Amino acid sequence: MDPDTADAQLLDAAEALFNERGVQAVGMDEIRSRSGVSLKRLYRLYPAKDRLVEAVLHRRDLAVREELARFLDPIDDPRDRILAVFDYLDDWFRREDFRGCTFINTFGELGGGNQAVADIAKANKAALLGCLRELVSAAGLAAPLADQLAILANGAMATAAIAGSPLPARQARDAARVLLDAAR
Repeated sequence: MDPDTADAQLLDAAEALFNERGVQAVGMDEIRSRSGVSLKRLYRLYPAKDRLVEAVLHRRDLAVREELARFLDPIDDPRDRILAVFDYLDDWFRREDFRGCTFINTFGELGGGNQAVADIAKANKAALLGCLRELVSAAGLAAPLADQLAILANGAMATAAIAGSPLPARQARDAARVLLDAAR
């Protein structure tokens, strides 16, 4: 197996297992078994579990940013683009494998003791805020609205995971609509 294929299989397996059960509950041998990559190759690519966690988070961060951008791309109206962020969340929360935000979950597990994980989680949340700031600016609305919308989005992520329901996305969208109407 070539290194790129092994890396992709390891990241796929680790991401799925971390999502299902959390980082601390998953051992390297289980990742090796799920991935089909030899233990020797696994440790050659990721000499420590922390490096694998960081790689999973980096890859997930890029994927989420790209996925959200693709979701918003066909929408022209600036206000509709803002509300579509919450439609994106609703779609995500309805996926069979949704267990909450990888970054919130991993930060909760490891962020206090792993600065790299904390930095990646913060960068992901900063990217969401940056996206919302761009959308708010394009709509000609006051900048502080983006921070409020980010709180709604992140709160919906945490609440949906705990409740096991996609409903918080709709509720956050309704609250965002109220904020948008008030900001006019």
